[in-house]
Amino acid sequence: MQNRSIDINADLGESIGNEAQLMPFISSCNIACGGHAGDVKTMKMVVKLAKKHQVKIGAHPSFPDVENFGRVAMEMPCAALFKSVLDQINALLKVLEEENASLHHVKPHGALYNMAMKDEKTAKVIVEVMKSMHLPVFLYVPYKSVIAKIATQQKIPIIYEAFADRNYNDDLTLVSRQKENALLHNEDDVFQHVFRMVSKGKVKTITGKEIEIKAHTFCIHGDNPKAIGLVNKLVSNLKSKGVSIQ
Repeated sequence: MQNRSIDINADLGESIGNEAQLMPFISSCNIACGGHAGDVKTMKMVVKLAKKHQVKIGAHPSFPDVENFGRVAMEMPCAALFKSVLDQINALLKVLEEENASLHHVKPHGALYNMAMKDEKTAKVIVEVMKSMHLPVFLYVPYKSVIAKIATQQKIPIIYEAFADRNYNDDLTLVSRQKENALLHNEDDVFQHVFRMVSKGKVKTITGKEIEIKAHTFCIHGDNPKAIGLVNKLVSNLKSKGVSIQ
């Protein structure tokens, strides 16, 4: 595993308050921009921290649903969803311009991310938003997803993402947060989970199967109560195996 590098990302600016502690361990961040959480003040705070730690900055748009933290699927007309997602990204772009920083990527949040994985209509809206921006910005997407296929067809640059602290079903969807085994809480389990994906290109699902997966960026959820300990140990263990974070 010598000379292998990966990216570790975290969802930040979600009123958890652990950004300063997480930032030294990650290489990219996804900043909530008003849909499910976040406002101008929180965006500025996270952008300043990201600049300080040389962490790549991404927008983290969601369904406009603060009450449910963007984790409940919403039926929205395509035009309304397009406007909402674009407005959220533009809100962060305005902050980035003021802070003299640039946007590296976009990663949808929660239910929007999960819907775009399987639903063509939702995926197309997000891809159309990306096209409308006319910026050299990556889209973080799951492997073998509908949105990955559509983005590739439309020549939007993608980076495959997997989740360090979430369990997978056999179809590569994430185990529902309604289930007790949705999240990984143990430091060793998280490391083994990620290292298997990095070294073997496979993810162990909740049925015990090892399914092919591709990923270059791995997400630790900032709202995971054990996020700081998990990412600290994960980075340490990966480096000991010759995997660098960048």
